Amino acid sequence: MIMKKNAAAHGESPEVEGQDNLESMLKSMRAGPSVGTPVAGQRCGLIAIVGKPNVGKSTLLNALVGQKISITSRKAQTTRHRITGMHTQGANQFVFVDTPGFQTRHNNALNRSLNKTVLGAVGDVDLILFVVEAGMFNQADAKVLALLSKEIPTLLVANKLDQITRRADIAPWLQEMQQRRAFSEFVPMSAKNIKDIERLLGICEKYLPVQAWWYAQDELTDRSEKFLASETVREKLFRLTGDELPYTSTVVIDKFDEEVGRGKQKRLLKIAATIVVERDTHKAMVIGDKGERIKRIGTETRVELEKLLDAKVFVELWVKVRSGWADDEARVRSFGYQ
Repeated sequence: MIMKKNAAAHGESPEVEGQDNLESMLKSMRAGPSVGTPVAGQRCGLIAIVGKPNVGKSTLLNALVGQKISITSRKAQTTRHRITGMHTQGANQFVFVDTPGFQTRHNNALNRSLNKTVLGAVGDVDLILFVVEAGMFNQADAKVLALLSKEIPTLLVANKLDQITRRADIAPWLQEMQQRRAFSEFVPMSAKNIKDIERLLGICEKYLPVQAWWYAQDELTDRSEKFLASETVREKLFRLTGDELPYTSTVVIDKFDEEVGRGKQKRLLKIAATIVVERDTHKAMVIGDKGERIKRIGTETRVELEKLLDAKVFVELWVKVRSGWADDEARVRSFGYQ
């Protein structure tokens, strides 16, 4: 269980001009409940973050939680598991669920598993954050939207607003989106802007049911350190291979041993992991010239895990070829996918 650290991990980007005008327009379009007098006692609710691949769902989750717990990269399908992150503020506990991007391009066993994860996450929540890129909506977005129950309050989160050069261009797009679905509210924002994150939390707050918290105040995620180690290796793998390596590559943790530190020494984690690829050419790509790339993957993994887990970390990496694993139901399950 990952616990909250002292320093916030938000990165703040400059405000974009025209925020006041956009807010005025949004107020007239919002259909969400009005904010009343806060009910005494705790509030806690489950909030699903959904959308097609590469719209910034994991970046948004990390910003909402205040610390990195979900990996990010430019490669589609980076997130493959349901990641739960908690943010407790005042009397409110937000329980966010980051889901894989819904897959429509390849109908293999891995993608069927990922889509099952998405459907399982959105079926019984208090609020849905439907994330799209501001000013954009295509067939992939439409397929995800069609999966969402109209009975569950849904916010349209128009992410990457900082990439829009003319704010006036958003107005007609928002009007179009309003015709597609009766969204509870519209939230144009950038997940990299801390003020936008605070505003989104304020909007989500009024959808939280009055009930006791599910987690301790300082807990950040229900995922294990072993799981986060696997995800960190996979993130560095994707970041350092770019588009060269197919999305079907994965990581399996073979050993995760912990030793208690002595005196002022931090605890020690010894991690051995296997990177699974589908072809010998992919194996050579991961290893790199004279082992340079796999060494860098290991080094960057160690540095990040030492910060995240507050421990001394040793990482040992191997690469194995398992041809066709992503279309083998049994092997997909054996690698930890539901």
